[in-house]
Amino acid sequence: MLCAVIGLVFAFFLIITVIRRSPGNKKMQEISAAVQEGAKAYLHRQVVTISAIAVIIFLLLFRFKDHPTAIGFVIGAFCSLAAGYIGMRIAVLANVRNGGAVTGLLVVGLALLAVSIFYTVAEQMVGHALAVRSLVGLALGGSLISVFARLGGGIYTKAADVGADLVGKIEKGLEEDDPRNPATIADNVGDNVGDCAGMAADVFETYAVSLIGAILVGALTLAAEPAAIIYPFVLGGISVLGAICGVFFVNIAGGKPAPVLMGAVITNALISAILFWPATHYLFPEGITISGVVRSPTQLYFASVIGLVMTAVVVAITNYYTSMRYRPVQKIAHASETGHATNIIAGLAVGQHATALPVGFIGIAILLSFHFAGLYGIAIAVMSMLSMAGIIISLDSFGPITDNAGGVAVMAKLPKEIRSITDELDAVGNTMKAVTKGYAIASAGLAALVLFGSYVEELRDHVTARGEVFSFQFSLTEPKVIIGLFIGGLLPFIFTAFSMDAVGIAAGAVVREVRRQLKAKPGILTGQDTPDYGTCVDIVTKAALRQMIIPALLPLIFVVAVAMIKPLGPVVLGGMLVGTIVTGLFIAIAMTSGGGAWDNAKKFIEEGNLGGKGSFAHAAAVTGDTVGDPYKDTAGPAINPMIKVVNIVAILIIPIFF
Repeated sequence: MLCAVIGLVFAFFLIITVIRRSPGNKKMQEISAAVQEGAKAYLHRQVVTISAIAVIIFLLLFRFKDHPTAIGFVIGAFCSLAAGYIGMRIAVLANVRNGGAVTGLLVVGLALLAVSIFYTVAEQMVGHALAVRSLVGLALGGSLISVFARLGGGIYTKAADVGADLVGKIEKGLEEDDPRNPATIADNVGDNVGDCAGMAADVFETYAVSLIGAILVGALTLAAEPAAIIYPFVLGGISVLGAICGVFFVNIAGGKPAPVLMGAVITNALISAILFWPATHYLFPEGITISGVVRSPTQLYFASVIGLVMTAVVVAITNYYTSMRYRPVQKIAHASETGHATNIIAGLAVGQHATALPVGFIGIAILLSFHFAGLYGIAIAVMSMLSMAGIIISLDSFGPITDNAGGVAVMAKLPKEIRSITDELDAVGNTMKAVTKGYAIASAGLAALVLFGSYVEELRDHVTARGEVFSFQFSLTEPKVIIGLFIGGLLPFIFTAFSMDAVGIAAGAVVREVRRQLKAKPGILTGQDTPDYGTCVDIVTKAALRQMIIPALLPLIFVVAVAMIKPLGPVVLGGMLVGTIVTGLFIAIAMTSGGGAWDNAKKFIEEGNLGGKGSFAHAAAVTGDTVGDPYKDTAGPAINPMIKVVNIVAILIIPIFF
């Protein structure tokens, strides 16, 4: 709790630091104010929409589950919304000033504090067993809000971006963020509601769910060892201190942005690895017995180090596939020289290639951490990996802040040398956003595996508590498991299909509005008339909120439907959880990496390579970037919380349906 408070205090110190910076000249302040207003208006409407759905779920949990779980749901939902809202507000203030690592420290501080306080209070009021089980409600609150925030923000940002690019760049030959484009402000608002508010809510729930998953595994499999529940909290607390050191590293170190930001990640990992050693030996001086085998504190420590190593591995792999410096992005850029179709083909191939290394290393991490400490070892590795969220989310916030800064520079007609600086930072920001998404997705795959283990243990506990014999077999020779795998494998495909459709529909509305304005007021292109930015913002806001509801509710519908149909039941549901994890992981990695690579391939050409801006290759690269936009910022990242919602709801409904 103390470490969480330190993280929050440092975050608020950074907020004050950002606000005190100069907001720039009058024109910069006007543009920034328009972006702030649009972002605030969207989030207000989103909160109203989500709250209506959250109230219904709260009442259902209050009636059919138990009161602590329902209260936990409200706390998780509120904290997830708060993390996204505050992070987004600071990002839109920072676009004309400077950015702080506010969002990252806010996310981990809020998550760690919310879970620890709720667990402590619930344990005193309702006892240990119910306190642990009610934590699942908090996890559901965070995850469900995250799905809505990720989807709504993703639909918003990409509908505005795609609409602005299709008319502005391709039809009218305008520059990125040209103030004559009526969709420009909506595009800049979208960067914040998608990449700041959406990502903050996403990683808040991933962090909270990983922590709760580790607590559940400790409580269900190591009930006689109180330290097994405390250990995940301690790992999270230590890494908050490591994240603060990483922020200091960025401010002290000199050099190019990308190596300095990666240096911050390494600094955090090293400090965490050093401090995990004494903490592990202090909590487990005699080791711990897991499945009848005594595990030494050193073995538990190794499980925690695997999580830190996995963070570095995922960051390095995603950086390779999405950075302009390496072959995959340059391969897409070169493919653009022969046309739009070859650019699309190359981008799809890069995305699919990008799945191999992360999944291979995830398999190795599972194998090693299980070897050291069984299922609890996997849970510890996941928590250790997520403990790095403070610094990783700081990298993510870097992306939209620099993107918006570039937009403000163009619209405020600042000197070209300023735009060249913001362009370089924006390219690094694209890679950082892709790195963060890769990290969130890889950790989600591991976290979901822990939740599946918790589902099986919770089901076993529930059945034996009723005096029955646990006879369920989650074996591949059982047809019901195969049926579940097929249903679960289908869900990410249906989910991403709805998400992509939503972006296409909303983007179409933006395209029609931009064309209408340019036709009605030809003076916009000559600078004699001013575009109506507000109409585009309003169109995208309404479309995003309307289109997000069906895909966001799909995971709930699938789980409840499988549980309610008697011939299916708990075995099919267990298979469904695994199927969702496997296909979801592959689709999410392919989409986010492919989309990031498409984006930076366009940036590579815009830097003057292969003919530069206005060339045939550039036109093809813009098309690829437009296709990749909903891949990397809407459908792909939203799979992450969707996987967790499926697993958490499955755990919650065990006593209701079975």
